[in-house]
Amino acid sequence: MANFGEGSRRGTGGMLPLLALSAVAEYYRLPWKPPVTAGLLAANTLVYLRPAFVDPLIPHISEVWFNPNLILKHKDLKRFFLSAFYHLNEPHLVYNMMSLLWKGIKLETSMGSSEFASMVFALLGMSQGVTLLLAKSLHLFFDYERAYYQEYSVGFSGVLFALKVVLNAQAEDYTSVYGILVPTKYAAWAELILVQMFVPSASFLGHLGGILAGILYMNLKGSHSGSDPVTMVVQGVTRAVTWPLRFLNSMVRSRRRRISGRGRVGRGQTGIAGPGIWRCQSCTYDNSGWQSVCEMCGSGRARGNGWSVNQGPAQSSSSDLPLDELRRRRVERFS
Repeated sequence: MANFGEGSRRGTGGMLPLLALSAVAEYYRLPWKPPVTAGLLAANTLVYLRPAFVDPLIPHISEVWFNPNLILKHKDLKRFFLSAFYHLNEPHLVYNMMSLLWKGIKLETSMGSSEFASMVFALLGMSQGVTLLLAKSLHLFFDYERAYYQEYSVGFSGVLFALKVVLNAQAEDYTSVYGILVPTKYAAWAELILVQMFVPSASFLGHLGGILAGILYMNLKGSHSGSDPVTMVVQGVTRAVTWPLRFLNSMVRSRRRRISGRGRVGRGQTGIAGPGIWRCQSCTYDNSGWQSVCEMCGSGRARGNGWSVNQGPAQSSSSDLPLDELRRRRVERFS
């Protein structure tokens, strides 16, 4: 998250092409393309760029700043949820999206899209909620009103700090954070301090809320046995949305089976094949009782050719076709 500074989005510097190239390169080399990560990247970028077809649909950044006082005073859920998808400028957006690209690909590939989507949704709500609770507590107990309770901030970094905690929770190695080697499981804490040192305008409370949300999520997940409830909801919604497509697909497959499964071939079959069915004595193909000529080889339904539901087994025909003639008739009929 970034704090509100002077009220305007600053210059660009042409960093968006770098983000696009990085995303395309990463997805090109992957055998499976994580869709949720791609959707989050696209959503954040579209909100920042505000093209003509999106602009009327989304609120302006001035309407969604994360401000604890306004959220609690007006019960403003729009600020609570949407502020994470807004960014101040290109460096702010690109830095967050590059981080999301790397973390999202690793986590979504390892846990699957449904569980990853449910986790991001949970971490978004938890990180914003913890930040709100911290700001309110500091205001009540320490009278920190201007510093945190009236603070304006936007950005996806609170969720990213939570994702970093989840990603590194079980790591036992070391990693470099801005050139400083630290245990990987504590990398988020080191980054929190270093970011605040080098970027004072960054939202310390928002980043801290993300870290605490990640820790809380891991503890809740570790104490809960069975499927994640949020994951079950996401999977249920996915099944409901895709039900029409699955129904149409099953109808098409059923119709194909009815069209292509009209008869059976095999000399080892004996007896009545079904109501209104007669079997060709020459090729043993089962034909409809309404037909007088075999669909497979073209042989006529003579008195002794095949079975009928009314006739029972007929006597063997004395004029069986030679194999070469049978093949010739089949080729002529189906060519």
